[in-house]
Amino acid sequence: MKSLPAWLKTSILLGALCLPVAAAVQAGVATLDITPKESVWLGGYAARTKPSQGVRQRIFAKALALRDENGTTAVLVTADILGFTQELVSSVAVQVESRFQVPRRLLLFNASHTHSAPVIGAALGPAYPLTGADRTVISRYTAWLGAELVALVGRSIGDLKPAQVSFGQGLAGLAVNRRRVGNPEYPNVIDPDLPVLIVRGDGGAIRAIVFGYACHNTTLDDLLVSGDWAGYAQSTIESQFPGAVALFVQNCGADANPLPRRTEELAIAHGHLIAAAVAEVVQGQPRKIDGPIQAAFREVELPLEAAPPRQEWERRASAGSDMERRYARMMLQQLDRDGRLPTSHPWQAQAWRIGPDFTLLALGGEVVADYALRFKRLYGFRNLWVAGYSNDVFAYIPSLRVWQEGGYEGDTSMVPYGLPARFQSSVEDLVAGTVDELMRALPSR
Repeated sequence: MKSLPAWLKTSILLGALCLPVAAAVQAGVATLDITPKESVWLGGYAARTKPSQGVRQRIFAKALALRDENGTTAVLVTADILGFTQELVSSVAVQVESRFQVPRRLLLFNASHTHSAPVIGAALGPAYPLTGADRTVISRYTAWLGAELVALVGRSIGDLKPAQVSFGQGLAGLAVNRRRVGNPEYPNVIDPDLPVLIVRGDGGAIRAIVFGYACHNTTLDDLLVSGDWAGYAQSTIESQFPGAVALFVQNCGADANPLPRRTEELAIAHGHLIAAAVAEVVQGQPRKIDGPIQAAFREVELPLEAAPPRQEWERRASAGSDMERRYARMMLQQLDRDGRLPTSHPWQAQAWRIGPDFTLLALGGEVVADYALRFKRLYGFRNLWVAGYSNDVFAYIPSLRVWQEGGYEGDTSMVPYGLPARFQSSVEDLVAGTVDELMRALPSR
């Protein structure tokens, strides 16, 4: 066979060079304004006595879709709310898988835990003196939010474009271990790490900045809707990097507060502090993240201690604070309906790995800082992002140390959350064992 003419060889080579090359990573981002259009109870503070009285700052849900070269698509949904509920997340996940073929393990929800956003569903039921009309407003908002979150995910997937993704970590000093207030002998356990994921378009322009920090979003405590310090941090980042969408991920800050607090000026200052730390990471030397997206999802039952007998609930229903009486009446209603009280509660953990050098571990509930530090020691401080407040925020998740110390995070927080008893002392072992199983399910780095 004769060899090809030189001109034909050149044409074939040029043609090959002009063929489109599949992008290693694609990214899409979308934003949804979730500011309530009517007065609604705000979640998080049992001392409130009436619904919201206005809007200080608009609140948002945001979605980031990432697709690898194999076509695997993962979507992160963040929102300026106290916490997602299992009912809301399950409903959205079923619709997302049906409409967009994104399986549950590749759909991740994280709440900023602002205490200045609407109550979602039946969350923290005993905490609020709700009327029937109040519940109708909450149900209407929750149903609207669920439908809009499905559409939000769809818009982020529809926005997929070639991208470059990088990751870096900084530090910030906003968080204070709040358990030391009144107990200065307690250890000062906090997680000061500030992980940042930067998404750039093919031309290098920043399209999204995902940042995390471990601290309660509770600078403010009035009756105005806002994203609190995390809302101000997001808006500041977006003004510093025009065209970028900032998404906040709440890390394991269940036992950390921003201190001092309680004024709008402090909320703005706290937001500026975190935004400045994020800018340092973005403008530094974050490393490129590339490779296949792998995901795993696990659920385990966390056993509760034995609940008090019915006679005790009957006594409590007419004793103690208003919240404690509502709590006891809720337990009596469950006994009447089911004949028993729950003996455990499901807890979920989820992990994403992108390429060999980045893992996002997302834990359900209000997770204390001990867990983040434990898992970073086990699986790597440089490559691991540990988030709390993910998917279902149904209770505090104490470490064994916090469980033994007791107090709000280890015990009495079960009252506003409506669980009949605290977790058993095995809670940390069960959480750690589930996480280990989860990490083993991901391919080796």
